[in-house]
Amino acid sequence: MSKLVALITMSTRGTRVGPNVAAFVKKTIQGTMESDGISLVDVDVVKFNLPVFNESVVPAMIPEKASYQFEPSKAWSAEIKKYDGYILVIPEYNYAMAGGTKNAMDYLKHEWEGKPAAVVSYGAKGGVNASEQVKGVLTAVGLKVAETRPNLAFAGQADMFAAAGAGTIGDETAKAWEAGQVEGIRKLATELTELLLNPNTKENALST
Repeated sequence: MSKLVALITMSTRGTRVGPNVAAFVKKTIQGTMESDGISLVDVDVVKFNLPVFNESVVPAMIPEKASYQFEPSKAWSAEIKKYDGYILVIPEYNYAMAGGTKNAMDYLKHEWEGKPAAVVSYGAKGGVNASEQVKGVLTAVGLKVAETRPNLAFAGQADMFAAAGAGTIGDETAKAWEAGQVEGIRKLATELTELLLNPNTKENALST
């Protein structure tokens, strides 16, 4: 039976490189994952127009004890529920996860609890801090997070400003990622595939 994995662009800035980073990840792993019966689906947080969490009920109450009131919340919850697994492509701002990333996760609980996830971060230094924080949140909420979490750094100030100001991946950065990050992204895909296809093995079971 085929599996669906959401490849989620978590950045919500007006000008952002996130979609291009997600496209690089997708290009790197799509063929391998499809050969294992796993389809990648692009999901973009910004399209859901999520406000800072404003519901009168908390995600742990959805759907058994309550329902969301607002349409963006309902749409985001329904979208995430569709998938068997997730790859979150996250930016790092000021040495931490972005507010938009945390806000999007704050709407969710049962929609993705117990499912596998992977994290790819990017930033001036690769987004190491953001990746660690997102892993902590996902694990605490009950997801199974792939061990490999690639950190994609921009190659110098010019490429950093191109990413931040124009949403583009500079030539030097593209070369560096092709040379140094492809293997890690493919390893992430292998780990996520294992979690999806063999969820009940001892190694893949959620710790309690």
